[in-house]
Amino acid sequence: MTDVFAGRSTLIFGGGKGIGRAVAQEFALRGARVAVADIDIAEAEKTAQVILEGGGQAKALRCDVTSDASIRETAETAEAAFGPVGIVMNNVGGILHGNPEDIPVSEWQRIIDLNLMPVVRSNAVFLPKMLARGSGFIVNTASFAGLYPFAATRMPYVSAKAGVIALSESLALYLEPLGIRVSCLIPGPVMTGVMDAMKTWTEGLEMRGPGSDLDLITVEDCARTLANGMEAGKILIPSHEEAWTTLARHAADPDRFIRDKIAEVAAGDYGKPRISEAMLAAIKARAG
Repeated sequence: MTDVFAGRSTLIFGGGKGIGRAVAQEFALRGARVAVADIDIAEAEKTAQVILEGGGQAKALRCDVTSDASIRETAETAEAAFGPVGIVMNNVGGILHGNPEDIPVSEWQRIIDLNLMPVVRSNAVFLPKMLARGSGFIVNTASFAGLYPFAATRMPYVSAKAGVIALSESLALYLEPLGIRVSCLIPGPVMTGVMDAMKTWTEGLEMRGPGSDLDLITVEDCARTLANGMEAGKILIPSHEEAWTTLARHAADPDRFIRDKIAEVAAGDYGKPRISEAMLAAIKARAG
């Protein structure tokens, strides 16, 4: 699929930082006009300014994706600026850490409301418009945590992101024959600040990762992978191609896969990614 981005009005929820910021910049480089929506308007403005300084078109908007009204208002403002939204990306997410018996029900509700329900709220606004036009592109951000079992220390997040993947697949099944494309970005180990605001409910609990065979990558690499995948017409777009090999192992024998993960943790392998010297330097620079 070609000409995905050139001249397209695009709205990115959660575009103020991390993967969202990198995606906004990547889409703009490919010719999209980008409305950057984030609950942190200052960060959204930083993203928009970088795009403007690079010669692109961008507008910063404040949006609370847990509010139906806020999403509707953001959509109206974006369309007033750049015309009917041709690409909408639902990228907002939040994470936590803890054993399930320590996590209150209210936290389950909060995490699902941040990671899954914004896709539902966005669809309620944009699907009728896209269906009426017979065109559009919906992009949802999930996680390796929802793709295969490993993230036992953040089960609310796992549940929400698995829901995003399943919803994206079914949306594609329904919408592609009607002229609307769907892609689901599935990030693995990507260097973001998502854990900076992470709540911890179980002290001393080791964080589990998707696999020690994976390399930590930059948000820019992740954004390019997404954009290239969209142009190639892909529905599921993992940040790391190794995901397909892992999924094949899981599909071949799910029980064995789960028990192998149990054995890995017992042996002290928590699935944390490899970090190159260059990436380590970048992490230190960010921390400093």
